[in-house]
Amino acid sequence: MKTYKSILLIVLALTQAGLIYAQGNFVDYQKTFSRVADVFRRKEEGIKKEFKEKGLEWPAKYVYIRSFKLDSQLEVWVKNKKNESFKLFKTYKVCAMAGSLGPKRMQGDYQVPEGFYYINEFKPNSMYHLSLGLNYPNASDRMLSDSLYPGGDIYIHGSCVTEGCIPITNDQIEDLYIITSYAHAQGQEFIPVHIFPVQFNNPRNVSYLEKFVKTYHSYRSLVENLRAAYEYFEKTKQIPVVVLNPGGQYILGGSGAVNTAAVASKPRTLTPKEKPIPIPEEELARVVNMQPQFPGGAKAFQTFLENLNRELVPLLDEGQRAAYLMVDYIIDKEGKPVYAKVVKGGNDDMNELLEQKFEGMPQWKPALRQEVPVSFRLKQTIVVESAP
Repeated sequence: MKTYKSILLIVLALTQAGLIYAQGNFVDYQKTFSRVADVFRRKEEGIKKEFKEKGLEWPAKYVYIRSFKLDSQLEVWVKNKKNESFKLFKTYKVCAMAGSLGPKRMQGDYQVPEGFYYINEFKPNSMYHLSLGLNYPNASDRMLSDSLYPGGDIYIHGSCVTEGCIPITNDQIEDLYIITSYAHAQGQEFIPVHIFPVQFNNPRNVSYLEKFVKTYHSYRSLVENLRAAYEYFEKTKQIPVVVLNPGGQYILGGSGAVNTAAVASKPRTLTPKEKPIPIPEEELARVVNMQPQFPGGAKAFQTFLENLNRELVPLLDEGQRAAYLMVDYIIDKEGKPVYAKVVKGGNDDMNELLEQKFEGMPQWKPALRQEVPVSFRLKQTIVVESAP
């Protein structure tokens, strides 16, 4: 009897979360949430009209989503027959991307993942209006990321604010939620979402990516496999088959290319020297409309990190080729960097230099919440890697 009650409670919980339902009734189930019902009432006819104007069949049976970090774009591709080519429905502007180029490798680094994912959750009562969850960490991430704290809770969501996810406007997430709900209801259980560092047909951003890879050598294998998948889709308008090698690296199915996993030291959790936090935790904003901005923008910040990498390489332990570190720091409401501490990292010399450099950064443009400057905590992953 106890076992039966336990199973009943689990089924009830899953049903409430939207994970158990008659497949054909998924859209109807979503409409039981007042927010989603209102979205379908206001938006569905308009989306149907857009599909018709673009020569697309409504509703789409198959959906494919691509996101590009440096380009701040999210593309929605659709089709209705398995063997036909995908067609572009719309390109959305991503409001902001936290972190920098490169994959997500640990909890709290504010990195947006890079790789091959799928939608595993529809969240109708999200605090960010509506949200679509991604299956991070996937099998590759579980092999290559911090084994204890890889992070999670990565979403495409509305509200145009970010804490390390992919934020778009409420109007855009409403469109996407409707389109993906219909595809899911018609049997597409795994709606693919591929996240790339750049649009590989954008020469300017590809040039910047190449410069970045020259500093962070272990990133090259991931970039090359993402590029191969991008080019396959550009040529065929079909989603590539992607598998993993024993080292957890992605391989384009049938390509025969095998990339070995990068050599890197395993991050370790530190017990840092205690520092007084200059700002009470309750005064730190958790969600903002605009994150703090380094003077000169994201590319200037990337240059700062590249220069820092060169200074840190000589401090690697003997025989060590690479290390992953994470710095926790605050940009106060005046834009001043304060309270930098290494929470994951290498040796004492590296950590001391990192903290000095982060607290010595020039003044930032502070974060804004409803147009008011606020203090905001950031975390930055630092990859220290010597030349092979």
